[in-house]
Amino acid sequence: MSSSIHPSAIVSENARIGSDCFIGPFCTIGDEVTLADGVKLDSHVSIDGRTSIGSGTHVFPFVSIGHAPQDLKYGGEPTAVEIGERNHIREFVTIHRGTAGGGGITRIGSDNLLMAQAHVAHDCQLGSNIIMANAATLAGHVEIADRASVGAYSGVHQFCRVGFEAFIGGYSVVVKDAPPFAIIQGNHAKCYGLNRIGLKRRGYSKDTIEKLSHAYHLYLSAKLNTTQALERIRQEISDCKEVDMLVEFIETSKRGVVK
Repeated sequence: MSSSIHPSAIVSENARIGSDCFIGPFCTIGDEVTLADGVKLDSHVSIDGRTSIGSGTHVFPFVSIGHAPQDLKYGGEPTAVEIGERNHIREFVTIHRGTAGGGGITRIGSDNLLMAQAHVAHDCQLGSNIIMANAATLAGHVEIADRASVGAYSGVHQFCRVGFEAFIGGYSVVVKDAPPFAIIQGNHAKCYGLNRIGLKRRGYSKDTIEKLSHAYHLYLSAKLNTTQALERIRQEISDCKEVDMLVEFIETSKRGVVK
């Protein structure tokens, strides 16, 4: 199927546009942009730089993707944005391309929902099935694992990680790594333990939830330091890949983990 491009849109002749795309009024598409099949740009969307957007992604009005990062060290080097399939990118979202010092690529996976005014800064690495609520803000070099949620008006400090299925409540300020499966809330954010309701809704077994709950008790509430807590977790909990994921996340943290 051919693509539909509104007469008021400015699309570079060098841009690569897939089939069945829709480019609405007053969009601007730069020289190095690639849109896969079925991408929809509603209106007033501006995409520049080495930006690729996967099939079935829907970009709502007044979104900016692939423009130069807000980093004074950036010198115009050719960096990129890579966005996967079936994402919903809502109004006024900004996604900036990477920097040479940060790996050169800002990457977003598939099936994500980025609500209005969310910001993804340079060199961020996002997985899939993530929700960023309204005005959630990521500084540079942030990593977010699959199925995590970042609440409205929350900010995540540069170089922080957000773990698998972590839930960050609204208006939080996250300055350390947010651990997987947990509820993280506040300014500065604290960890309030396992997100038991979220895990039940997503179909985790009772055994898995109890093992994770015990692991979080040892880590947060048993008056143990981190080394002691990890040792006790290894001794007392076995045959649970989710607990193993938590332990690995804590052990590989460079900024420290929210407690």
